[in-house]
Amino acid sequence: MPTMEPENSNLSRAEELKVLANEAFKDHKFAQAIELYTQAIEVNSDNAVYWANRAFAHTKLEEYGSAILDATKAVEIDPKYSKGYYRRGAAYLAMGKFKEALKDFQQVKKLCPNDQDATKKLKDCEKAVMKLKFEEAISVPESQRRSVADSVDYHTIDVEPEYSGARIEGDVVTLDFVKKMMDDFKNQKSLHRRYALQIVLQTREMLCALPSLVDINVPDGKHFNVCGDVHGQFYDLLNIFELNGLPSEDNPYLFNGDFVDRGSFSVEVILTLFAFKCMSPTAMYLARGNHESKSMNKIYGFEGEVRSKLSEMFVELFAEVFCCLPLAHVINDKIFVVHGGLFSVDGVKLPDIKAIDRFREPPEEGLMCELLWSDPQPQPGRGPSKRGVGLSFGADVTKKFLQENNLDLVVRSHEVKDEGYEIEHDGKLITVFSAPNYCDQMGNKGAFIRFEAPSLKPNIVTFSAVPHPDIKPMAYANNFLRMFS
Repeated sequence: MPTMEPENSNLSRAEELKVLANEAFKDHKFAQAIELYTQAIEVNSDNAVYWANRAFAHTKLEEYGSAILDATKAVEIDPKYSKGYYRRGAAYLAMGKFKEALKDFQQVKKLCPNDQDATKKLKDCEKAVMKLKFEEAISVPESQRRSVADSVDYHTIDVEPEYSGARIEGDVVTLDFVKKMMDDFKNQKSLHRRYALQIVLQTREMLCALPSLVDINVPDGKHFNVCGDVHGQFYDLLNIFELNGLPSEDNPYLFNGDFVDRGSFSVEVILTLFAFKCMSPTAMYLARGNHESKSMNKIYGFEGEVRSKLSEMFVELFAEVFCCLPLAHVINDKIFVVHGGLFSVDGVKLPDIKAIDRFREPPEEGLMCELLWSDPQPQPGRGPSKRGVGLSFGADVTKKFLQENNLDLVVRSHEVKDEGYEIEHDGKLITVFSAPNYCDQMGNKGAFIRFEAPSLKPNIVTFSAVPHPDIKPMAYANNFLRMFS
């Protein structure tokens, strides 16, 4: 009769790996936790807990597509395992898929009828779905919608005599104004709505005039800076300017999307970036990220923050302006800079990107979606997105795109990296992420890249997080989602 010892030792080994994974998770080392849960699953794939725990770690890295797959596997193994449904519901919720989330929380409630937490989550989810249905019912079709920007005039807004903050004299945004405004923000003072409106409207006018793909020329002997996601971390943005100088025509910046959401100083970040754009259009370039969209802003804090710090009208106004942001940039015909990544099909040329009608909310598929959402993968070819939107693409896809467009390098953002950056795809792709200690819990560095012409060799500078006032990330976010973060 065969002995059962090898199987028992396998089960013990899997449990050891789970314990190590749990420790990594507690230390916010989520990628390491995923690797250890994966090893546990390879030893024993029939344990629903391993799959659900790995789903939770994926959620922490915003890999919601992978989280849904893992949680689904957990409930297939054990249909009565409430945490599997809970994890999947949380991932659906993070993607804004409230109806799918509702089904999972109904299942949690069915399995745990006396669990008060499950009851509360279900009620909150039902409210979110009802709110969504109501908003859909009263929404005006896009074709009939009147532009907020066309119906407001900042000249009609009076500035109270007691207002002591930064002021724009006339129509010109000056460096002195921007410095004063940043200093006020640093001290947690607000900018008057008149000036906020002036900055946003002037920025919109500039952005609307740009193509979807913007060409940037850096003369020989000059340099150009590229920053990744900032995500409402205003004090870290100030630190970038401390380290590398303020934006100017001699020190230009491209901020590569995801200016807002998550961090609770998104209004300060966006008004600062927009003010520099107004001050000098060639000192500040801005690209759209996947978080410059209504659906993300509704969930991850920007909408609530704008409502709190400015007004309801500004919520709609920012949504309009975000639809004017260019989708990609090319530096000196050699470096392609985009927030997310490349495409599900070969043969996409730069003129195809330039021809995209970007003045809309991001669609769920197609070139515009992929530019904002895609991620690189280590293996060749293409694969499903770990986020559940866009796709993953390999080094061969990057190489072919560069060759077909006579380019040298792809620079993208969109993903938190421990060192603030990562070089992949045989050196042909760099991810840069500029929000250090992301969400006050990831412990990562931030980075930016300085390109010197004519060589355009990337000089990567990393930096650590700086202190900020005691306002937590997601402070203005959808209350329901915050419970799962």
